[in-house]
Amino acid sequence: MSQTRVHLIGVESGEQISDKLIVLLRNCRALVLSKRHRTMFSSILDQQAAKRLIPIAPVQEALEQVAFELAQGDVAILASGDPLFFGIGRTLLQSFGPDRITIYPALSSMQNAFSRFKIPWDDARFLSLHGRATNNLASSILIHNKVFLFTDHSFSPDLIAHSLLTECGKAIDTEYMVHVAENLGMDNERLHTGTLSEIAVRSFSPLNVMILLKISPRSTLPPFGLSEDEIVHSRGLITKNEVRAASLHALKLPRQGVFWDVGAGSGAVGLEAARLFPELQVFAVEREDEQIGNIEKNREHFQAWNLQVFHGSAPDTLPALPAPDRVFIGGSGGQLHAIIKHAAEKLNPGGRIVVNAVLEKTAQNAPAFLHEQGLTVSLSEIRVTRRSYPQAMDAPASLAPVVDAPKVAPLGCKDRPDQGSQAMHPITIIVGQKKSGPGENK
Repeated sequence: MSQTRVHLIGVESGEQISDKLIVLLRNCRALVLSKRHRTMFSSILDQQAAKRLIPIAPVQEALEQVAFELAQGDVAILASGDPLFFGIGRTLLQSFGPDRITIYPALSSMQNAFSRFKIPWDDARFLSLHGRATNNLASSILIHNKVFLFTDHSFSPDLIAHSLLTECGKAIDTEYMVHVAENLGMDNERLHTGTLSEIAVRSFSPLNVMILLKISPRSTLPPFGLSEDEIVHSRGLITKNEVRAASLHALKLPRQGVFWDVGAGSGAVGLEAARLFPELQVFAVEREDEQIGNIEKNREHFQAWNLQVFHGSAPDTLPALPAPDRVFIGGSGGQLHAIIKHAAEKLNPGGRIVVNAVLEKTAQNAPAFLHEQGLTVSLSEIRVTRRSYPQAMDAPASLAPVVDAPKVAPLGCKDRPDQGSQAMHPITIIVGQKKSGPGENK
């Protein structure tokens, strides 16, 4: 006896199943489908009353019943559009293997939506919001010039538009055009086009998809390698390009997770991290008003929407933040020990804490504080010398991480040298790593 099979049939909204597929259904023992498909194909189902009908949701229960029925015969599964495009196809392939499944795709809602609005889609990005957390919604969506969204009841177009305006401010309202298609292929199909604020006040039926188009092209700046003159900062207080690059390398940032930038100053390190990995949650902690303003300007200018700004002192502000995977300490305000202790306690397994030490005292104390918390510690020294050719080959400029810090150091930066000090100490990059499991480092 030949092996029984799963027939995965894509169905386009408003279209009937072909005669060939009707014959195939007739030879199947059971049929898996949604309530909507049961209504759409009621006349066909009436002719096959003896066939067992299995609800497609909940999916796990449906899979168990499909496995049971396959012991006796073939099973057909009706799915919307192309089942392999954000559909149930992936789950079925994982459950039953490709050799046992035959797939009959139809046009997807994505193809239909782009054709309705007459928008080419070969350069679009696609994102499903089904079951997605609300974290980093703006950065996940707005990083693209053209994005297609599969929505659900928790992420309807009006809620998405409202959330984006809340996260990013009303300035982005005129930067995007939004298209929403409801009930594609059905008698009650509706098409909507408007700004984010216009979409935010409308209501939509549950069956919809959404397209966001950026009106102006995105910045051509590279995702990494911003220079000091491109980042808004005050009084030269910014982590220099070369030191910033070395610090980010030491952090070994994950693509997703949580990153704390403590004593953020202008926010240069957190900004570069946020631009590199849009799905990384970046929290910039700073207590000086002027620097907070700089961070917010940089966030908006570079559209680093996954960068969140916390105005306050460390470690007092840190309990409000989610547990980090990486921590960068650029300024401590004299609270280095307390900051490291709190950060190490909340640090996720395999996480890293990186401290940039300008002063000898910090370079001596930070390794001991990190070791005290059970972290594996390593140190690197870096001195930056810049030259221009040929003008300054005989007079190189040796740079400290900050330029001539003022006598009154900004809050969160008390461990920086006074203006009168001309000593150009090399910076020490100190890395503390937490074990990922018993006897193992990540």
